[in-house]
Amino acid sequence: MNNFLQQLRQLDFNDIGRWPFVFHAFFVGIFFTIAAGLGFYLFVYQNQMPRLEKAEKEEQELRASFEQKQKKAANFSAYKEQLAEIERSFGTMLRQLPGKTEIPNLLVDISQTGLGAGLQEELFQPMDELRRDFYAEKPIKIRLRGSYHEFGRFVSDIAALPRIVTLHDIEITPAVGTKADPANSDELLLNVTAKTYRYLDESETAPAKEPADAKSTGRKNSKTVKSGEAARKANAAAKKAKVEKAAAARKQG
Repeated sequence: MNNFLQQLRQLDFNDIGRWPFVFHAFFVGIFFTIAAGLGFYLFVYQNQMPRLEKAEKEEQELRASFEQKQKKAANFSAYKEQLAEIERSFGTMLRQLPGKTEIPNLLVDISQTGLGAGLQEELFQPMDELRRDFYAEKPIKIRLRGSYHEFGRFVSDIAALPRIVTLHDIEITPAVGTKADPANSDELLLNVTAKTYRYLDESETAPAKEPADAKSTGRKNSKTVKSGEAARKANAAAKKAKVEKAAAARKQG
């Protein structure tokens, strides 16, 4: 090894042709190694590096997607149980909505709740029904007279009803004394809008179809209009012909 290094130091770079064959082969090998490395860097590494980075990024995204789906698959049973629980809760809530035939009885229950709480009912006015997506909303304007504690009992009893009833636009004001006791200023007036809800039947949510009688009536009316227009056009043409005939007769005379 020392001999090789000593011969390497003694080489004359101005007279490369006289170098021993070993050193020729050694430097040619170094040259081709450097050229191959440079060519690989310029023509392979730089061209393929963006593809490699893109592939690594896609791999990370796919790995994250796989892990997320794996977690969902692992929790699939829990999700099914949650869905079943939601469906049961939804069914329970639907059963709390009264049917169309139960609304009158529910209105009586609401009215009796106020009277049972010791309140004096001054207004109980059911309003027109408002239809939503799959249910209908029935508002009732109520005005009650009584004490604050009686109002609290009324609200508590409303919440205890087996059907869903909500209270809105609550307004409490001092009440003017009654004719029997004008000086009574301890009473209060409660103005509130109670809303109850009912589930719409399939027949109520289906789009209304035009009756056959209405269609036939419409066709008859359109035929009548068309025949009337044709008659008017014929009369106008006859009058025009008479005028032209009279004008021609005057010219000949």
